[in-house]
Amino acid sequence: MPTPEPQPCAAAPAIRKALLAWFARHRRPLPWRTEVSAYRTVVSELMCQQTQVATVLPYFERWVARWPGFDALARAREAEVLAAWAGLGYYTRARNLLALAQQVAGRPEPRTAADWQAFKGVGPYTAAAIASIAFGEPVAVVDGNVIRVLARVAGVRERFKDGAAAAKHFAGLAATLVDPRRPGDFNQAMMELGATVCRKAAPACDRCPVARWCDARARGDAAELPRFAPKARRTDEISRGLVRHRGRVLLHRLPRDARRLAGMAELPALAVLGVAGVGEPTLVRRRTIGNVTYEERLHALPVAVADVRRWTRDPALEWVAEAALDTAALTGPHRRWLGEWLSPGGRTARGRRP
Repeated sequence: MPTPEPQPCAAAPAIRKALLAWFARHRRPLPWRTEVSAYRTVVSELMCQQTQVATVLPYFERWVARWPGFDALARAREAEVLAAWAGLGYYTRARNLLALAQQVAGRPEPRTAADWQAFKGVGPYTAAAIASIAFGEPVAVVDGNVIRVLARVAGVRERFKDGAAAAKHFAGLAATLVDPRRPGDFNQAMMELGATVCRKAAPACDRCPVARWCDARARGDAAELPRFAPKARRTDEISRGLVRHRGRVLLHRLPRDARRLAGMAELPALAVLGVAGVGEPTLVRRRTIGNVTYEERLHALPVAVADVRRWTRDPALEWVAEAALDTAALTGPHRRWLGEWLSPGGRTARGRRP
C-alpha cells in the first residue's frame, strides 16, 4: 500500500499548482467559461444546480441569446421564463433568477459572495462561485463534486446526514485550499475534477492530478467516499386526464404554493377534473422528485359539451392549442408524455384517438 503525501492543508501549495496545471490542459470549453461575466456565471450556476452540464448546454445558449444580460431578463414575463426553462426541472430556480435580475438590473452588480447570498435562491455555494469566477474573490466553492474530492483526498469516512451537513464539514478545508490568486480557476478546477475524473461510481485515480495526496486512493476505498445516511423513499400514485378537444389540450396551471413546480402547467389530475371511474389508463409513466417516485396513470377521457363548459370556467385549467405546446410552460415529463399520446401511434384506452 503506497504511503500518502502530507495532509491536504500542508500540501496546499503543491495541490493548487498540480490542479491548475491539469485544468489548463483538460478544462471543457463551456460557453460560460469562454465568455465570462457575472450574468453568464449566475445563469450557468443556477441552471447547473441539480442538473447535468450536458442537459444545460442547449438551454444556456438559447437563454443568453434571448436575454443577454440582467436588464433584458428583468423585462421578461414569468410565463416566458418558465417556458424557456421547461425541461430543466426545479422551476423555483427560474423564478429566483428572474427576481434576481429584476433586483440587479440598472444597478452596479454585487461583487462579493456575501452580497450575492442576499438574493433568494443564491446559497453559499452559488454565491462563492459567482464571486470567485466573475470577480476574483478568494472564496471556496463547496458543491457535490468538491465534497467528493475533499472527502477522498482527506480520507473522511464518517457518514453525513445530507449534502448540507457535508458542505458545512468541508468548508474549512476548502477555504484553506483555494488559490488566493486564481480562485475562480481553482474552484472550477475542483468542480471539473469531481465531474470528470473523481467520479461518484468509478473514480479514475490513475488520471487524477492530486492522486499523490489522496488518502482514499492509498487505502483503496475511493469509490466508497463520501458516505451519506440512506434516505427514506416512497412511491405515490396519481391519476391524470388526457383531454383533447378541437385541436386543443387541457392543462392544469399549478398554484404559487406548489413549491418547485409553481406556475408550471401539467396534465390535470382526475380529482381536479372531478372525474372518477375511468378504467384502465392509456399510459403509465414514472418520475422521481426528491425522495418521492410518482407513478402517473394517464387516462384518455371522452369529452362532453358539459365537461368543456365546466372545465373552461375553472381558472386553474386552460386550453392550449396543440400547435402552441412547444412554447407552453409544461414540465418536462408531461411534455414528453403528452407528445407520446398525440403522436400518430398514440392510443386511448380503447385503442383509438379521441
